[in-house]
Formats: sequence, C-alpha cells, structure tokens
Amino acid sequence: SQAPVPLASGDSEVPPGTEVLTLVEIFERSEPGVVRVSVEKFTGFGSDGIGSGFVFDKMGHIVTNAHVVSGATEIVVTLTNGMEYIAEVSGSDVFTDIAVIRIDAPPSQLHPLSLGDSSTLKVGEQVAAIGNPFGLSGSMTSGIVSQVGRMIQAPASNFSIPEVIQTDAAINPGNSGGPLLNTRGSVVGINTAIQSLTGEFSGVGFAVPSQTVAKIVPKLITNGEYRHPWLGISGQDVNHDLVQLMDLPDTLGFLVIDVEPNSPASDAGLRGATDVGTHHGIEYPIGGDVIRAIDDNQVRKIDDVLIHLQRSKSVGDETVLDVLRDGSLVKVVVTLGERPTR
Repeated sequence: SQAPVPLASGDSEVPPGTEVLTLVEIFERSEPGVVRVSVEKFTGFGSDGIGSGFVFDKMGHIVTNAHVVSGATEIVVTLTNGMEYIAEVSGSDVFTDIAVIRIDAPPSQLHPLSLGDSSTLKVGEQVAAIGNPFGLSGSMTSGIVSQVGRMIQAPASNFSIPEVIQTDAAINPGNSGGPLLNTRGSVVGINTAIQSLTGEFSGVGFAVPSQTVAKIVPKLITNGEYRHPWLGISGQDVNHDLVQLMDLPDTLGFLVIDVEPNSPASDAGLRGATDVGTHHGIEYPIGGDVIRAIDDNQVRKIDDVLIHLQRSKSVGDETVLDVLRDGSLVKVVVTLGERPTR
C-alpha cells in the first residue's frame, strides 16, 4: 500500500485511502484540486504560457513547476469552478523545478490534494496525470510507471534532478506543474518534462517525485527558497575502460575528475584527476579519488550520491565518503556546503 507523506499544512481535504480507485474515481476526486496556471512574460516581444498546478493547502498555496512561473510579470490561477485569482510566487527552486505560488481564495474553494509516498512506486504500477495540455483544461491521461530513479537535467540549471519518475502517461506542453496520481488518488509526482525532439509527447514523460515535493515545498513556503547540500565535484561513473586504466576492482563507483576550488570537497582534501590515460583510442582523465560509498551506502554511480544528499542531508551536515585512493580505501569526512545558484 502507499504510505502517505504527511503534508506540512496537515489540512489535505482528500485523505489517502487504501482502496484502489478507478480512473473515473481518481479524476472525480482529484480534479477540484488541479488548477490552470496562466502566465504572462515580457520578453521584448510579449509572450504568455499555460501550465498546471495543484492545491497544497487551505492557505492558498499552489504547487507548480519553477519553469512555468519563472520570469512571469503576471500569474493567473483558474480553479475548476471558473474563478480566477492573481497569484504571487511564495518560493521557487530551479534545481528541482518546483515552485509554490499563492492565491487569496476562500478556503471553501480550495481542495488540497494529499501527497503519496513516491518511494514505494513500482515499475508497471498505474498512474494518471491531470493538467491543461495545449491549454485544454481538466484533461486526464493514464499510463504506467515506466521506471523510477531517473536523472534529468533541470530546465534552468546545470544540475540534475534525482529520483525522477518516468511514465508513459501522455504529458504535453501545458501539463507542466500538474499532479501525477497513484491509484489511491494521492499525488506521487509533479509532471515536469517530456523527452522528445518536437516537445510533444512521444511515450516518455517525467515527474519530480512526491518525496522531493514533501521536503522542499514547506521550505519554499516558509523561507522562499531551498538550500541544497553540495559537495563540489564533477567526474564520471566508473566503466570497464577505467577499471583497466586504474586497476580498479570493478565498475562500481564514481571517479572524481574535477574538484571545485574553495568547495566542501576541496576543503576535505578530495582529489581530482592527475593524469590522462588512453584505452581503445579514448582518452580518460585518471588518477582521481573513486567514491565507493557515502555514509555506508554503496555508490554504484553518481546518482546514488545525489539521491542520498537529496533524501538525507542538509547544508552544514557532515557526510562520510569511502574513497579508493592509490589502491587503498580511505574515509573522507566532508562538511556539506550550499549549492551555488547556477
């Protein structure tokens, strides 16, 4: 069963149940909590856009995508009853593409949706998306969870969003910011991106998981921002070529190639690549530390590091890395800093 993630506000109007709902029931219960987000942006030529969102609490907070409201000169939220309200941005996080906007609407008109636990999602599980694709309000599509734990590039950042849900439920322009729902009618993700050359649905859609929403949204409401913990390294996952070049035990781990100056990793003495090796005609930076574990959690690739930091760590926390260095396993203690805003 889907264990609910407690809402910060504690006033969800649609408590998660244990019974499996039909698609009709999911829509009828959830649609009142889904909103249309119309945005005006001034680019010199004038432009506007349409996205989606869902009601988070009775205080008028609406969750949507950061890229939907970024640069907006005016944001209008339309409820399913047709009432329109001007919205203000409460907080935004470009690193996870989550934003919270707020409208001054009577609590009786607001129907908050409950957050489910995205960590229990399984591949093949049925999900549904509700939003405003191409401006078509109140549209619902359904499909399955195609995979979990994906990494996608944040639209306005050089960093990746970890633990993203992949779905084949049709997600098109205008769906951004709307909820991805499980069969209990709980929100398990925010629909955020589609993977296609045309920008239109081609069978692969993505949603930011509700676990991330539950951690970040309350901070956006209270502080207007979320401070992400940061190591300050870049590199690549270990592959067969690196195993040969560096005499590594297996293909598990992450090779540190660059260490950001004056970063937590630099302060802790993590080492980047010191040489270049060639295997099968491909040049690789080599000689850097290979991260094998973080806080006793095995690191198969960089995803494991990013997921652990997102789930379990905050700025100022210490984290312990098990690192392969010059053939020996050493422990490096890093005090996490705040991710730079870029």
